[in-house]
Amino acid sequence: MTTAMSRRGLLQGAVGVAAASGLAGCALGGGGTTEGVKGETSADNPLGVKADAALEVVIFNGGFGEDYAKAHQAMYRQRYPKAQIKHSATQQIAETLQPRFVAGDPPDVVNNSGGSQIDFNGLVAQGALTDLGELLDAPSLDDPAKKVRDALLPGIVDVGSYDGKFLSLNYAYSAYGIWYSRKLFESRGWEYPRTWTDMIALCRTIKAAGIAPWTYPGKHSRYLSWPILASAAKLGGLEVILAIDNLEPNAWKHPAVVAAAEAYYQLAVDGFLQPGAEGMDHVQSQTEWCRGNAAFLSCGSWLENEQKAVTPAGFRMAVAPTPALSNADKLPYETFRGTGSEPFIVPAQGKNTRGGLEYLRVMLSQAGAADFTRRVSSLTCVQGAGAGIPLGPGLTSVTELIDASKGGAFTWLYSSYYRKLERERVDGASAELFAKRINATQWCDKVQKSADEFAKDPAIKKYQRS
Repeated sequence: MTTAMSRRGLLQGAVGVAAASGLAGCALGGGGTTEGVKGETSADNPLGVKADAALEVVIFNGGFGEDYAKAHQAMYRQRYPKAQIKHSATQQIAETLQPRFVAGDPPDVVNNSGGSQIDFNGLVAQGALTDLGELLDAPSLDDPAKKVRDALLPGIVDVGSYDGKFLSLNYAYSAYGIWYSRKLFESRGWEYPRTWTDMIALCRTIKAAGIAPWTYPGKHSRYLSWPILASAAKLGGLEVILAIDNLEPNAWKHPAVVAAAEAYYQLAVDGFLQPGAEGMDHVQSQTEWCRGNAAFLSCGSWLENEQKAVTPAGFRMAVAPTPALSNADKLPYETFRGTGSEPFIVPAQGKNTRGGLEYLRVMLSQAGAADFTRRVSSLTCVQGAGAGIPLGPGLTSVTELIDASKGGAFTWLYSSYYRKLERERVDGASAELFAKRINATQWCDKVQKSADEFAKDPAIKKYQRS
């Protein structure tokens, strides 16, 4: 599996400026260098882990749960049986850990994910993160002749890099697209539409059958901004996304973005969005979809695991790329948004940064990655680690999506560079768009105004993507 992208992505309430200012007391000066305890390096211990040093790991207890992390910690303990490991899991990462960063007493490894993650812009600006470059150049646990970086899927280093430093390991690999039930479609004789014209025609058929064509989480309307941007990139080319990531003037007013916004706004205008979706969160809308009350849903590949408790037997969820907006799209239909997600960091002021790096090396082994996939039905950033593992219908369709793209995956980084821009501004504007309080042109204008504010704010650190 390969990608042609240069973060999820990824992906995921922001603490924003409050985090940046709150971390001011622990500034380290860019790409932290605090070593903590250190042992002797050797062929078997290239990162110089002190064998009996305690390790503290904090996990975001979200869609993936925490059991996978406990398994990784057991693998670490096999290598360092004298090391005591303190494990904790929470959905309130920022609320729990921001005070510890300020006090200079953060954990050694943090799964900085979820709606309450600590804003990366603040962490990076204050030098609160260890540069993971040494991890990349360390030998892989599976093959000492092979560096860790060589075991990663393309794009993973780029998506976790800020100012040339690799600071965040996005461990899961997420594919984003439009989800549907193969069982429903086959029973009705429907085929997934490859063009937007066919999408609208099918939506009319679906609505006439008494099913809502689309549902979406109105409380997190950015979920529907994802296919807008994916469609815009496919229509106008990757330069559309680069301009957005680089906060260029009028990037959100590019004709391809306007055309994509108009296409998805049509879903609201024509009554193709499920009534009541405006007040739903992501779990509620996804559950409605699993119950067969809607045909289409925009989401990432964590969906199957997140909905496993309510997905009916035989539902056979599947994901597909966004339909082509025109016959002249610059990128093929099969192209999709794919990127690393579920970010892990090693705080620079952790007591055992050596152990933190080693913990990530264990995660990036074939055994560590395969165990994750078996437990949570998600691919990882490790090449080939999912081979031979029985996968559910959703994840099987993700592998089909990846294979069909022939390396044609891309992502945008503005949502990780400037998290509040997506989580607050794009999210809010999208809620208004799909509630028909503004139209597509006004959506583009509103988001562009917000992007301009970020670009002009001297307190916000800027990043350039090429």
